[in-house]
Amino acid sequence: MTQDHDHPPGYEPHIGESRQYWRDIILGVNDGLVSTFLLVVAVVSGGLDTGQVLLTAVAGAIAGSASMAAGEYLATKSQEEVFEAELTLERTHIRDYREMEIDQLRDYFTEMGVRSEDLPGVIAAFEDNDEAILNAMAALEFGVVDSERRSPFLAMAASGLLFMVGSLTSILPFVLFDDPQTALLLATALTAIGLFIVGMVKARVAKTFWLRSGLENLVVAGVGGAIAWGVGRLFNADIA
Repeated sequence: MTQDHDHPPGYEPHIGESRQYWRDIILGVNDGLVSTFLLVVAVVSGGLDTGQVLLTAVAGAIAGSASMAAGEYLATKSQEEVFEAELTLERTHIRDYREMEIDQLRDYFTEMGVRSEDLPGVIAAFEDNDEAILNAMAALEFGVVDSERRSPFLAMAASGLLFMVGSLTSILPFVLFDDPQTALLLATALTAIGLFIVGMVKARVAKTFWLRSGLENLVVAGVGGAIAWGVGRLFNADIA
């Protein structure tokens, strides 16, 4: 477990223990915002009344949230199971092919830039420590350290619940207004605000330009919305 330290003035700390879940956080809320909005746009342009649109949006939000949660749980659990199998095999390699593993470790440190004259001292710290070899190989060969591993349950909760939260911008307007066009205008405004905020948060975490990230989210949703509207109009014309 990492220890908290007092940071000097101007020092910018890392995100910390939530870092590995930011993919689930951004994907969940962003997908909820975009997919539910596109669904609503399509059915409004297709001629559905407010009650029908609301039912469609709620059903889509529930289905999307459940699908996102289940998918993230299964994907994360499978990834963890594969990693555990690799660690088990690595323990066998360390036990039965120790010198080969030490040589592989030496190669990794060389590729990282450790100078040849410093290698003996570095390797000496691992030669009699199986756990240190295992941890080093997990990080260098598999690209995973314990602090970056993800809980399937937390990944499921983050993606599923935040999908539902993102969907609310397209659901609530149809609860508040009877006219589907008015509700759609409000849904568009709320979704745009939500997408821009998500883009800004993502940019802050990734330390990129917030305006570009926010506008990028809006453009992607805008293009999708235009396509969804066109599909709905074509469907409405066919059945009219």
